[in-house]
Amino acid sequence: MPAVNGEFDVKLLPAPNASLTEGCGIGRMTLDKRYHGPLEAEGYGEFLSYRSAVPTSAVYVAIEKVKGTLDGRHGSFALQHQGVMGGEYDGLRIIIVPDSGTDGLVGLRGKMDVRIEDGKHFYSLDYSFI
Repeated sequence: MPAVNGEFDVKLLPAPNASLTEGCGIGRMTLDKRYHGPLEAEGYGEFLSYRSAVPTSAVYVAIEKVKGTLDGRHGSFALQHQGVMGGEYDGLRIIIVPDSGTDGLVGLRGKMDVRIEDGKHFYSLDYSFI
């Protein structure tokens, strides 16, 4: 399975009507990303999180639409994010939504890993086409 690596910039902004969940521990944000490298693309999405009373415990889910070029192939695809901080299920899982690829990315499958170093965000995308 091919893998590509690069950097990305991300902005998280309060979502419209985010105040509806204020005070219950649930947060809503919009995602605005720019991917650089072999994945040259823009990503937009919705981010939903819950933070418990324990500062080191939280969860989030997100759906992101990515549009641009992957290794020279132009199109779009969707990502599903699932993150857990703390507890026995700690970790991050980001997958390409099956059958979400368009144009030159039809049939795209795979997963993305993310790491943060010195305040910079990096991605590693393992992918294939069926």
